[in-house]
Amino acid sequence: MNVDRATETNLLAKPWVQLAAGVVCMACVANLQYGWTLFVNPIESKYHWKVEAIQVAFTLFVLLETSLNPVAGYLGDRFGPRRVMLAAASLVACAWLLNSMATSLDVLYLGGALGGMGTGFVYGICMGNALKWFPSRRGLAAGLTAAGYGAGAAITVGPIATMIHSSGYEHAFAVFGLIQGGIVAITSSLMLPAPVSLQTARFNPEQTRRDYSPSEVLRNPIFYIMYLVYVMVAFGGLTLAASVAPIAKDMQVDSATLRIAGMSLPAVVLALDLNRLCDGIGRPFFGWVSDRIGRELTMALGAIIGAAALLMLDSYGTYPLSFVLLTALYFGVYGEIFSLFPATAADTFGARFATVNVGMLYTAKGTASLLVPAAVWLARSQGWSTVFILSMCLNLLAALLAVFVLAPLRERHFSQAQRSSGAVFRVAAPDSRRRSREGA
Repeated sequence: MNVDRATETNLLAKPWVQLAAGVVCMACVANLQYGWTLFVNPIESKYHWKVEAIQVAFTLFVLLETSLNPVAGYLGDRFGPRRVMLAAASLVACAWLLNSMATSLDVLYLGGALGGMGTGFVYGICMGNALKWFPSRRGLAAGLTAAGYGAGAAITVGPIATMIHSSGYEHAFAVFGLIQGGIVAITSSLMLPAPVSLQTARFNPEQTRRDYSPSEVLRNPIFYIMYLVYVMVAFGGLTLAASVAPIAKDMQVDSATLRIAGMSLPAVVLALDLNRLCDGIGRPFFGWVSDRIGRELTMALGAIIGAAALLMLDSYGTYPLSFVLLTALYFGVYGEIFSLFPATAADTFGARFATVNVGMLYTAKGTASLLVPAAVWLARSQGWSTVFILSMCLNLLAALLAVFVLAPLRERHFSQAQRSSGAVFRVAAPDSRRRSREGA
């Protein structure tokens, strides 16, 4: 109780201060994923390693980043966010430094693994902290936190590309690793655990009031349908995120420049900047949309738009402006999974174990990352058109599963829970919620 009171009287113990600190930390680790594509071609040119072999480092990064989310939640609850974040900052800096010195694939893989560990801790702690500090607006807090990770790279993609061009990719790895690791270490000192009274408060009656433990969630078929849909959409997004520069090279737009506001900008760098910006905007936007039209319908809408973007990219991606705009459109809707699925999991399984439950669901991103090297191999043997078509089909199948399988399952889930406890409220569109309340 004394610790709780001390936290509440701390000047830093304000929800928006804590959210801002988390967003900054997320932005600083985003380049380990979204800036990676800038390094692939220079590494290949220097050591003549196969691209698919280089991308194994990316797969290791994403796999560890996602699989450690539940662990980060446990450690954060036990030791507090500051200690875990400080360790994460050290891992992030070491990862970039190792990449700068890597003369073998093994060292590059070790850098990817350490970077994944550090980023997983940052992601898990920042997302969990946001959910606890904003019990009445978890969707908004999750969307903004995820936006930091999605849009954070947009700030530094240009400087990283410039430094790679002028000083080499090794120098860029070392400099930005130290800068970004240092910022995470400093900013994490502002982070505080949410008071217990705030964590246990219930502000929104339109969320389940029964808390499902992780073991109960793992026995629920809804979790696995959500997991499958997550993997299907994440596959295309992770493949494109890791391969924008190689795709541009194969489509012969890598050397193209576009004139924007009187300035000549490389098409690839402009695409990466817009991709991250649209990704960051899309995360809170689609979370907001899902509050109004329902989670599953929003999932389907984003997946269908993403499929259309991939179809047009396959047809018109050889034009520099089309390449920039269509990849931006795709990432603008792809990022919805990082706000919709945490919100859907919290709606369905409750808030008490949300950090661990959401972390378990987030491992779907790691599962999808295992398919990235296969996608790169497929592109090498069959062309990127085959990969685009495969990703498009997975998006469309995900949309169908969301509307015709996940939605009915959640409907029955809420109905059964309501009959057993009378304490569960279905989350849907405003009109549906109003009718539910009136019927009660």
